Amino acid sequence: MNRALIAYSSRRGATETIARCIGEGLAAAGMEVHILPAGEIRTEASLEGFDAYVFGSATYHGEMMQHTKQLLFLADKVNLKGRAGGAFGAFGWSGEAPSRIWETMRHILGMDMVEGPLQIQSAASDTDCAKARDYGVRVASRVTG
Repeated sequence: MNRALIAYSSRRGATETIARCIGEGLAAAGMEVHILPAGEIRTEASLEGFDAYVFGSATYHGEMMQHTKQLLFLADKVNLKGRAGGAFGAFGWSGEAPSRIWETMRHILGMDMVEGPLQIQSAASDTDCAKARDYGVRVASRVTG
């Protein structure tokens, strides 16, 4: 079974909710899903053995959260080139973090990214969760074809 890692940094819970909805989409597409706060991933070995990676962060003062920055630096030490990837995040008014994560994963890590980051202003609605589930399915399709 193909495996996916979703790692996120959440400020008030919305990004975590999005992560769980993306996970539902990945699982529905037949993937084994592991969802972790980015701060719990501390070693290169923690990033190995997955077929797809989806990283997310809330946007706080125009930036991704520190644990996600640290995760991306750690991911740069692991060969993720060509692996399936996606990026996401919740935001209040500006929403820069998902795009910055996506660009890093694509250009620095050399990953096979879905068409763009998932940016959701709020994860409170069923519609937003449905968008996130669909995003998970699209990431899975990069692995499963």
